[in-house]
Amino acid sequence: MLTAPIYETSATATGGREGRVSTADGTFHAWLDLPADLGGRGHGNNPEQLFASAYAASFLSAMRALRSQGHPAIPAESTVTAKVGIGPRVAGGFALTITLEACLPGMERETAQALMAATHAQCPYSHAVRDNVTVTLSVA
Repeated sequence: MLTAPIYETSATATGGREGRVSTADGTFHAWLDLPADLGGRGHGNNPEQLFASAYAASFLSAMRALRSQGHPAIPAESTVTAKVGIGPRVAGGFALTITLEACLPGMERETAQALMAATHAQCPYSHAVRDNVTVTLSVA
């Protein structure tokens, strides 16, 4: 559980999946549209893209931060790709699935896999989805 937030932000959506979203401070604006695969025009971003972007960035930052806990430093050119899928649930409604793939050039596979697992235990986005969304960790 969070004891006290050290940062907060807000974003407001209008029009749902076929509208727009913007942050209160005015630094981020996005037009939203359903992906063509879901019957939309695909002319804007969608919540899954925004979530994938945020999760990938947070996970990579958490991976870098683990160096202070004795984990190996990651190469400067490291990347994390988050793949987010959406689909119907058996019990009704919709659910997400997530795959996180790290590219850690020059790092031994076993070391990279251990670092991914340690990061998954620390990342705030991983905490947010734990026990609710299946997250697959992968090393490129």
